[in-house]
Amino acid sequence: MMQQVKKVVFLLNITKVGVYACYYAFNLVVVDIPEGITIIGRSSFSGCSSLKDIKFPKSSKSIGDWSFANCSSLEEVDLLHSNVLELGISAFAHCTRLREMKVPDSLQYFGGRVFENCSNLVPSNIDVDVSNAVVAYLRSIQ
Repeated sequence: MMQQVKKVVFLLNITKVGVYACYYAFNLVVVDIPEGITIIGRSSFSGCSSLKDIKFPKSSKSIGDWSFANCSSLEEVDLLHSNVLELGISAFAHCTRLREMKVPDSLQYFGGRVFENCSNLVPSNIDVDVSNAVVAYLRSIQ
C-alpha cells in the first residue's frame, strides 16, 4: 500500500524511475534519487503531499510530465547539480508551497504549465504558460 511509504530507496542498477512509481504515496517525505538515473517518469511522484526533500543526481536528464505535481509540502528544488535537459508538462504544477527552484544551464525544454498554481515561486505577473518567461525569471533570481 503506497500510502504507508515514508522513504524510497532505489537500486543502483536502474536508469529510470518508472511511470507512477510512487504515485500518491501520501506519507513519502524524502526522495534521494541515486546517480545513474537519467529519467524520472510521468507522474512518478505526483500527489506525494508530504514530500519535502528531493535530491537529484548529476545523471538526471528528464523530469517527466506531472512527475512532482500536487506535492504540496515541497518548498525548494535544486537542479543546479544535475544535467536536466527537460521539465515535462505540469512537472511541478500545484506545488503550492514551492518558493525556490534552481535550474541548470543545461535545461533546454520546458513543458507548459510546469509551475501552474505555484504562486509562492512564480509571481502572478509572469504567465506560467510562457516557458521562456518562467525560465528567464527563475534564472534571474538564482
